[in-house]
Amino acid sequence: MMDPLSAISEELAEMDGQIADVFRALSTGFQKLEKIKDVNRQSRQLEELTGKMRECKRLIKEFDREVKDMEIRNDPDTNKMLNEKKQSMVKELNSYVALKKQHAANLESNKRVDLFDQGPNDGFAEENVLLASSMTNQQLIDDGNRTMDETDQAIDRAKKVVHDTINVGTETAASLKAQTEQMSRIVNELDSIHFSIKKASKLVKEIGRQVATDKCIMALLFLIVIGVVAIIIVKLVNPNNKDIRDIPGLAPPAMNRRLLWNPN
Repeated sequence: MMDPLSAISEELAEMDGQIADVFRALSTGFQKLEKIKDVNRQSRQLEELTGKMRECKRLIKEFDREVKDMEIRNDPDTNKMLNEKKQSMVKELNSYVALKKQHAANLESNKRVDLFDQGPNDGFAEENVLLASSMTNQQLIDDGNRTMDETDQAIDRAKKVVHDTINVGTETAASLKAQTEQMSRIVNELDSIHFSIKKASKLVKEIGRQVATDKCIMALLFLIVIGVVAIIIVKLVNPNNKDIRDIPGLAPPAMNRRLLWNPN
């Protein structure tokens, strides 16, 4: 049975096949991802699947442009069928995007390390108790004040580090957002250029076929004109040649002209 898209456009049928291939690859890739236990391998597999989703998004955009370009030539039922096909593609791609976000969140939680999960060192605690028992009250107070000063300094340094980290994180997030938007614009421009190149190539082929047809017609007309001129020349040179029929509108030269009035 012939594919309905093939009857409408070979390009649409080809893009539909490419998108179906990407969807099959995504389905197989996510099934494989669920079986991987190593975190690094999961991360690489997720990056590969993300690249396939970008490729699928580009193909769907190109499919949509081709559909909009053909809306004028198609009937309403065909346009409805093509739009439903595009919506089905977008819906399936969104399901894979949601699945990718879920796996990314799980991967991030597996990588997270609890920096505060550290128990006390019993050896050092016992040593500090023995050392404190041999000190006077003033020495204990001085040591306590010194320890608090060191703690306050450490807290101040930690606050500064946290503040600097927040600033760096904010700047990095803003920079990443700007770069992401720029990359998105570049991808859209590349898709538009690719689509324009395909349309231009198609137009050049159509012009080439039209020029070839015009050349054939001109050559045929030239041969007809040459034949007519040749017949006229032969007829004028040898008017008594009966093998050549008279050309309408071109009477042979009169050898003996009959007078309308005979004086004899």
